[in-house]
Amino acid sequence: MSDRELIRHTGADALALAIAGRLVATVVEAQTQRQVAHVVLTGGGIGTAVLVALAADPAVSAIDWQRIHLWWGDERYVPTGDVDRNETGARAALIDHVAIPHERVHAMAGPDRSASVEASAAAYADALTKAGSGQIPEFDVLLLGIGPDAHVASLFPEHPAMHAEGWVVAVHNSPKPPPTRVSMSMATLNRARHTWVLASGASKSEAVQLAFEPHAEPWQVPASGVHGLQQTLFLVDEAAAADLPSDFGRPSA
Repeated sequence: MSDRELIRHTGADALALAIAGRLVATVVEAQTQRQVAHVVLTGGGIGTAVLVALAADPAVSAIDWQRIHLWWGDERYVPTGDVDRNETGARAALIDHVAIPHERVHAMAGPDRSASVEASAAAYADALTKAGSGQIPEFDVLLLGIGPDAHVASLFPEHPAMHAEGWVVAVHNSPKPPPTRVSMSMATLNRARHTWVLASGASKSEAVQLAFEPHAEPWQVPASGVHGLQQTLFLVDEAAAADLPSDFGRPSA
């Protein structure tokens, strides 16, 4: 488990560009060392902005899209193509613009492709273990957004899904609509070499501050419970860091 570090960026655009560049470098290194890279995507404003920046970055051609698996940390349990799906935004921003084989894009099934949210969660866990040759793969990069309540993926404060068994869990009665979701469990989220929590805007400042409270408990502050195996970064803009001391963390290079 790695120590957490916060890196400040001047604004949302600079943050998205920096994360895109960092992602290219990390994926290329992973493909060099292990042939195939596993990356977990996130949705939300900054998550999608990163994918837009990545698609526009000439360096994106350094990634071998034949040797990468794309996953999602969570998904809203709505039909394929619904604008609420993280997958929909990711396809428009990046996936439809790169030559990645469709079988390497691992979307969580909605109600049009699964009998229930529980069935969707079970199928995703099966896909993960198949890709990991019988166990959950160690992801090379995990991207996570953070909600104003400090939730990550679809693991919300004091929600039963925080304690649910399994690698992928069905989430009912989410406090944020839509109420039914599929999410990687905390145990699965913590199987990434590099974990990056992304935060942009003043609405995230309290959550970022809570995540760094010394006595924060994941049950109440889920973002405090995520740790990369090698690296844990909170990549934020100045607005999202506003509730922390001005000298907390370090500025981006």
